[in-house]
Amino acid sequence: MIILGYNGFSRVAELFGKLYGYTQDSVDRHSFLGHDAAAALFIDGELVAAVEEERMNRQKKTTAFPANAMRWCLDQAGLDYGDVDYYAFGWQFSAEFADSAIVRLANAPIPPEYKFQAIAGFGELYTGAFSKTAILEDFARHTGHTLPEEKLITVPHHRAHLACGRTFAGFGDAAFIISDGQAEQDSAIMGEIRDGRVTVFEQFTIDSANSIAQLFAEITRYLGFTPNNDEYKVMGLGGFGEPPEKNPFLSEVVSFDGPGRYSLALANDPRGPRAYLGLFDEIFGGNDGNRDDFDFKVRVAAAAQQMLEEVTAHQLRALAEATDLRDLIYEGGVALNCVNNTKLLEDLSFERVEVSFGASDPGVSIGAAAHVAREKNIPIAPATSPYLGPEYGAEEIRATLDGYADSLTWEELPDGAIVTKTAELLSGKTVIGWFQGRTEYGPRALGNRSILANPSHADMKDVINTRVKHREPFRPFAPIVLEEDAHRVFVMGKKERSPYMTFVFPVRPEYTETIAAATHVDATSRIQTVTDESNPRLARLLREFTALTDVPCLVNTSFNVAGEPIVCSPKDAVECFLGTDIDYLVLGDFLVTKR
Repeated sequence: MIILGYNGFSRVAELFGKLYGYTQDSVDRHSFLGHDAAAALFIDGELVAAVEEERMNRQKKTTAFPANAMRWCLDQAGLDYGDVDYYAFGWQFSAEFADSAIVRLANAPIPPEYKFQAIAGFGELYTGAFSKTAILEDFARHTGHTLPEEKLITVPHHRAHLACGRTFAGFGDAAFIISDGQAEQDSAIMGEIRDGRVTVFEQFTIDSANSIAQLFAEITRYLGFTPNNDEYKVMGLGGFGEPPEKNPFLSEVVSFDGPGRYSLALANDPRGPRAYLGLFDEIFGGNDGNRDDFDFKVRVAAAAQQMLEEVTAHQLRALAEATDLRDLIYEGGVALNCVNNTKLLEDLSFERVEVSFGASDPGVSIGAAAHVAREKNIPIAPATSPYLGPEYGAEEIRATLDGYADSLTWEELPDGAIVTKTAELLSGKTVIGWFQGRTEYGPRALGNRSILANPSHADMKDVINTRVKHREPFRPFAPIVLEEDAHRVFVMGKKERSPYMTFVFPVRPEYTETIAAATHVDATSRIQTVTDESNPRLARLLREFTALTDVPCLVNTSFNVAGEPIVCSPKDAVECFLGTDIDYLVLGDFLVTKR
């Protein structure tokens, strides 16, 4: 059976701009539903291809219909649109959802004229993008293929997240929490999978108005960053200080309402999430004179991080009481907060916690297809690899380089020699763009589209932030390490491995100077562990680099500049190389330098 999962609405950006003032140039440019558009192909239960549309159209977190991603996945398998048995879409805006949304708007505590405006706006959004009819029309408009209605299966958004997590966790029976900005009408669900059956514990479901992720997004906006994109910057800033002794978020904004439940102070405010911005000024003493001060931002960020940790721990303590299962699947945008993930694992009674590389919305395309496969009783083949996207051979690389002959020089090294040469270059104070094999899936660079450097140079973080990435100087970098060396360098606690950069670990004191550029100010690192099976060439590079330097890690950051998607093609890589101060580019077996 052939199932193609996807996410993305071509008209959402247009409609959100018209109805709510969100535009592609505004700070809300990543706040549209359907962001992280992508496509993923399963054949007889095996995930054979997946790629995000942003890697193809070069629009970060795009909401566009994933026409390029879909076409690439089908071409990989030699298929056309009509060959697919089912298309699985990672949202389900049913007629029942529409009815309940209208009732909520009609009962909202706002004047009648605003109710009519809100209901009319919702109607335009629903008929223009969210209904099954609109989704089918969108498909036909972008593919030229008329999709029979019975071939389109809409999957509830959180169920798609859960199915993605199940695909990569390697668990049978497990508890789960899915927490993100919003699904169709909820922001978080919890439950368990037992004997293959999914049970949602409805008493723990949190609606969208009380979304901790949306509150964190408003804090992100308040600190001068882009909501639904830069929340990791808030997490990183929090490491520079301690939260206030009395955290205003926990005393003035969040209320705990019994086991597993919480509510937000302004959840029903007719002004929506923006209402919090004035409250933040009030509880933190913010004003035009101090909001941009680094120390002020750190104080707010540290308080926000503690709030998120307290809320999710409160949820998961209740889940642990409600189930005897001690494996946990954690997915949704909140699961990208890797500092929180580690604390939840170490402080609560769950023995194993897994967060996939597709935990945020890129994962719903994989998850939607996996969900449909299970519904059709198709067993899902075990999967662990994030390397699911396009790969480019020597001829394609050479043809790309020929087009830049005025700017570049290069040499092709014999098989394996490129690894040895790269290890030698990295032993110095060198920054290298590393482009190998199939592009990884999800928001993290996992060693195939990466920028690499020697972490033993303490100022390498500043060099890459300013000369290469063009981003804020406080931003930390992550290390890659052989799985067999990870426990020697990091305090791994309950974790044996961390292949997807979704957990952080304390750096052992004897290594904080050795990997200074990959150690955050709080002496932790968000690591990626590598094995010979998971990424043979990268594992060999680590071994040769360590043998030369006695440094057991490399700095690994995404191959892009701030605001751009991670590179996908050789052309993307060359353009990024030429536009930055990266010293060398390694494209497959080609070592590239600038003229």
